[in-house]
Amino acid sequence: MKKIPWLHLVLFIATFFSTLAVGALQAQPIENITKDPSNILKGLPFSLALMLILLCHELSHYIASKKHHVKATLPYFIPAPTLIGTMGAFIKMKSPITTRMALIDIGASGPIAGFIISLIATIIGLPLSQVVLTKGIKGSLALGDSLLFSLLSRLILGEIPDSYDVLLHPIAFAGWIGFFVTALNLIPVGQLDGGHIAYAIMGEKHIRISKVLVPVLIVLGVFLWEGWIIWGVLLLILGLRHPPVLYWETPLDKNRRAIGWITAIIFIITFIPTPFKALP
Repeated sequence: MKKIPWLHLVLFIATFFSTLAVGALQAQPIENITKDPSNILKGLPFSLALMLILLCHELSHYIASKKHHVKATLPYFIPAPTLIGTMGAFIKMKSPITTRMALIDIGASGPIAGFIISLIATIIGLPLSQVVLTKGIKGSLALGDSLLFSLLSRLILGEIPDSYDVLLHPIAFAGWIGFFVTALNLIPVGQLDGGHIAYAIMGEKHIRISKVLVPVLIVLGVFLWEGWIIWGVLLLILGLRHPPVLYWETPLDKNRRAIGWITAIIFIITFIPTPFKALP
C-alpha cells in the first residue's frame, strides 16, 4: 500500500489558500473579507487559474521523468506572502538523467504545458478585463508586457489610448504570471529548464551562453528592473554548468531538436524586460 504524500498535499492546500487570499484581496478591500469571510471566495478565479498553471507545469515534468525511468518526487508547492501568494512549485530529481532525449523531454514538457494553460487563461481573462485611466495615479505599479501578451491585448482589447492601461481580470493576471514564470524557467542557464534544453542540444558549449546571459541579466537589472540582479546572482550561486547525462552518445532526433527551437521561441515571446514598473 502506497503512503499518502502528506507533505505534498499540505503544501498544495496551503498554497491554494495563500493564492485564494491574494486573489480575494485583489478583488476587494480587506474590510469586506473581515465583515463577511465568505467574500474570500472572490479569490477563486485567480487561485484556480494560477494553481492549474503551476500544477500542469510540474506534473508534466513528473510524467516525462517517469516515462524515461528517472526517479522524481511529486510537486512541492511553496506558499508565501508574496504579490501572488506563492513562490511557485518544483519537483526534485532523485536519479541521474540518462540521455539527451530524456533531458529535452523533461526540461521542455513543463514550460510547454504551463505556456499552453497560461495562453488559455489569458485569452479567457483579457475580454473580462477593463481599460482604465491611469493619468494622475502617481507611484502605482504597472505590469510590463511580453511580445505575446502585448499582441493578445491588442487583438482582444484593441489599441489602448495614452494615459490608459488594462486592469487585468484575475484570470488574465494568472495568465500573465504564467508567461513570466515560463520565461524565467526557459532562461538557458545552469539547471533551469532552459539550461536542460540548451545542454541537451549544445553539450558543454552551452556554458558560453550562460556566461553571456548572466551579465546581461545584471545589466537589465541596473537599467530596467532590479529583480534581474537578484536572479543573475542566484544563477551564479546555483552554478552555470549542467551535470552530464549518463549516455551522451545517444543522438537527438529531429523531433527533439524541433522542441528545442519551439521552447526558444516561447522564451522570446514571453520574456518581459521590465516586469514591474512605476507609473509616471
